[in-house]
Amino acid sequence: MLDAFFGRDPSYDGIFVTGVQTTGIFCRPTCSAKKPRPEHIHFFGTAHEALLSGFRPCKRCRPMELSGTPPEWLRPLLAEIKADPGRRWTDQDMRADGWSPERVRHWFKRNHGMTFHAFGRARRLGAVLGQVKRGSRVGPAACDAGYDSLSGFQDAFVQYFGSSPTPLGDAAVVHVDRITTPLGPMLVGATNEALCLLEFVDRRALPTQVARIRKGLSAVFVPDRNEVVDLTAAQVEAYFAGEVEAFTVPTVAQGTDFQRVVWAALANIPYGETRSYSELAHGIGRPSAVRAVGSANGMNALAIIVPCHRVVGADGKLVGYGGGVWRKQRLLDMERSVTSSRT
Repeated sequence: MLDAFFGRDPSYDGIFVTGVQTTGIFCRPTCSAKKPRPEHIHFFGTAHEALLSGFRPCKRCRPMELSGTPPEWLRPLLAEIKADPGRRWTDQDMRADGWSPERVRHWFKRNHGMTFHAFGRARRLGAVLGQVKRGSRVGPAACDAGYDSLSGFQDAFVQYFGSSPTPLGDAAVVHVDRITTPLGPMLVGATNEALCLLEFVDRRALPTQVARIRKGLSAVFVPDRNEVVDLTAAQVEAYFAGEVEAFTVPTVAQGTDFQRVVWAALANIPYGETRSYSELAHGIGRPSAVRAVGSANGMNALAIIVPCHRVVGADGKLVGYGGGVWRKQRLLDMERSVTSSRT
């Protein structure tokens, strides 16, 4: 943990916080403040533990806020984007309103994987796609979204999606956004009908999941929210608050018939309980397919909702979780704490 702390390793954000004995302050592993001497550091699993030990939160890295939460200085800009998604912002516009384009760009690159201007272009493209899916013609829809001409929209589409917008009427639009959780940010992806993606943003297999969903649904991904994304965010928040044990958001899973059978079996594991891979294989009538069950478990793209974190090794040990074994432990501890408090 010392190496992670002194290296400001972002993959440990959420695993621990550090209290500094000489200042009485606790920080995230990624805090940019000057690092203290090793003998003055105390490690805590949660911010709550640090508070109970008498430390106060750092004002620079804000360890009490969920990782990925937009900072106060950025929230007015995000509100303006939401109110007028078709607006084309320039660096001059941002400077005139008191925002640093460089600071905004850095936050969007770190949290959305794209610059602020690319984010805006993608939202405008998504607005056109949404209108076309509802029966509008491409030309008027493009003008409504702020494009000066149909050719301008077509050029932007090719630049962003890498293909012509000709088959727009057949394309599924997947709205994607980030939500914050106590275990780190998650990426939510949903059509207007169902949730198709819910994953921690630091999972290595996330690009593979996105590519599989894009191919399976013949979809384009645009950064935006819809009702399904909002419903998912609300239910995930309630889950972490211990208020929800089962999710009701509609889902669609892209996979083989075998994978879907495994995922259905996962969804039937009771809240707060676990099953081994062998038990799961026996449960679907394929006792010799333990490895295949493990592989299907790893391909699940609906973390928490399809609770692959409830599958453990034959000896009960925690193994194999795409979001990290530490998250698996936290999820199970949380569920067991909720169930024990109700008995």
